[in-house]
Amino acid sequence: MNDNARWVRTYGTTADGAFQVSITDAVPGWEHTSLRVATLEPYAQVELDTGDSEVIVVPLAGGADLAVADHEGRRHEARLAGRESVFAGPTDVAYVGKGSRLTIEAGDRPAKIALCGAKAAQPLPFRHVAAAEVPVELRGAGMASREVRNFGVPQVLDADSIIACEVITPAGNWSSYPPHKHDEERDGAETELEEIYYFEVRAEPGAPGGADAVAYQRVYGTAERPIDVFAEVRTGDVVLVPHGWHGPAMAPPGYDLYYLNVMAGPGATRAWLICDDPAHGWVRQTWAGQDVDPRLPMGGSR
Repeated sequence: MNDNARWVRTYGTTADGAFQVSITDAVPGWEHTSLRVATLEPYAQVELDTGDSEVIVVPLAGGADLAVADHEGRRHEARLAGRESVFAGPTDVAYVGKGSRLTIEAGDRPAKIALCGAKAAQPLPFRHVAAAEVPVELRGAGMASREVRNFGVPQVLDADSIIACEVITPAGNWSSYPPHKHDEERDGAETELEEIYYFEVRAEPGAPGGADAVAYQRVYGTAERPIDVFAEVRTGDVVLVPHGWHGPAMAPPGYDLYYLNVMAGPGATRAWLICDDPAHGWVRQTWAGQDVDPRLPMGGSR
């Protein structure tokens, strides 16, 4: 039985107040992570009490001014320079700890801002991460080439539980491949993390005005823990991965694909350890004789 109805959220179907996308633990079966996306007109504001979650503020388009009152009442301010779009390269981000009051105000142009969240056991200090501090990794090769911007992984950002990054997949390529999972705790081999995929898709330059920018995402399980998702996704859509093998994420010819990943789980150790589907893991060995797609990095630098 297809599980799209349970785990796929098309743009606008989860709207909540100022947020056009709002994924929280109000979703049945969802526990650890959250994602909110707000599109703001110039100088418009949105506010959030982080409650029991830590949050990474990620400009998807445009920039914003942040004002934060943390759990001890201390105030922090930062200006996120942002970027023209998710395809224009890495952005600066801000980390906001649990128990904070966050106010975001767009600048003199419209802005689209994502708030990536995860339940946290302890409050940690506010931090502004410059775009130049975000490592850009070129992963895979050939038609499996993709660009990973690691702004919220353990090696880059000090946090309690959240792991977050964004991935660019050029038109015609596959990413999140080979299919992999991270749904059980196995010492040194795998960590239990639920995951949110938020998508944006664009047509390549020269496409006609009626082009339908679309991509695809696959999630599948085991006999013991079945899940069956095959989703056609467009800008603003979300796929939730509670468990199971996930991938590929497919960018059809003509359409570049972006996705934002938010992960967290119940384990005591904040680590992103994955296990390939043994039926497909062999594909990694074929990359040794292939070049990385020359279209990458897209808007960034190696």
